[in-house]
Amino acid sequence: MLKMESACKSYNHRGRTVHALREASVNIPEGDFVAVVGPSGSGKSTMLLVLGGMLSPSAGQVFLDGQPLYDLGPDQRAKVRRESIGFVFQTFNLVPYLTAMENIQVPLFLAGVDETAQKERAAVLLERVGLGDRLDHKPSELSVGQQQRVALARVLANDPAIILADEPTGNLDPDTSNDIIEFLIQMNAEGRTIVMVTHDPRAAQRAKRTLRLIEGGLNA
Repeated sequence: MLKMESACKSYNHRGRTVHALREASVNIPEGDFVAVVGPSGSGKSTMLLVLGGMLSPSAGQVFLDGQPLYDLGPDQRAKVRRESIGFVFQTFNLVPYLTAMENIQVPLFLAGVDETAQKERAAVLLERVGLGDRLDHKPSELSVGQQQRVALARVLANDPAIILADEPTGNLDPDTSNDIIEFLIQMNAEGRTIVMVTHDPRAAQRAKRTLRLIEGGLNA
């Protein structure tokens, strides 16, 4: 389903070249659950952005169902992401002035779903993540763990086939971290493909397999 082929990504930082990815290749079949581990600065987040069509590689290619993502224009890639890929970030990326329900409505609105259906879908998803009584709460009125649950519910709004999670448990206590991993395991059991960047070995152990990224190079 998802394939990265000889991907390279370099940056210029303070007068020197940083190689975030070096000839990185990986095949991720449909229904896989992959944990990507490695030291800070090894290129894990860069890899996830490249895989998700959000950051063009300096060289190489990413294929989704055989389609080369970076042969598409920005608008076409955005359409692919909207329809097929969900992102979970350590910082949640919730809109602070919107309620939990409204945050989940955003991707549905962008997909052209009518408002009544948006609200119905959002309510169902918040109930699923245990926040059925927090529909009208803004992020500042929720705990850190509850904010991450809203972010997970938002990811499911358009029913993506692929979920890319960047340190989804990074800011959470152990019990809440375990709950988030359990949600990801459930999503995977429903047939979704999961790629999770993590520094937490306990989280990585819950995946089906682990890849190690060191200085931009991937090792199984």
